[in-house]
Amino acid sequence: QVQLVESGGGSVPTGGSLRLSCAASGDTASTSCMAWFRQAPGKGREGVASIYTTGSSPAYAGSVRGRFTISRDNAKNTVSLQMNNLNPEDTAVYYCAAAPRANPFQCEVVLHDQQPPISWGRGTQVTVSS
Repeated sequence: QVQLVESGGGSVPTGGSLRLSCAASGDTASTSCMAWFRQAPGKGREGVASIYTTGSSPAYAGSVRGRFTISRDNAKNTVSLQMNNLNPEDTAVYYCAAAPRANPFQCEVVLHDQQPPISWGRGTQVTVSS
């Protein structure tokens, strides 16, 4: 079992920045692929970004590419999401997720897999005001 805890959410004006963090604990053997998802009120879950254990070739949703950066620190068992140039459409609950994947490609497609990640955090609220 692996436990995930998000932090760093809050409120920010349009154009501002936030940095989300996710700490993994317990059995971290199934965290080769780490990802961030988000869900806005009345909308479905959206894959935001994913990163493989090597840190190479991170994947992003088109709506956040160029504004968000995902990174991980394997020694500390953490993954972060730096969010810049935020707009009201980014308002959502952001969830950290983990899944065992064999290669970066399988980690990239986790953002829209039918098979969900095996571990989820409880989420952190991000609100961007107009």
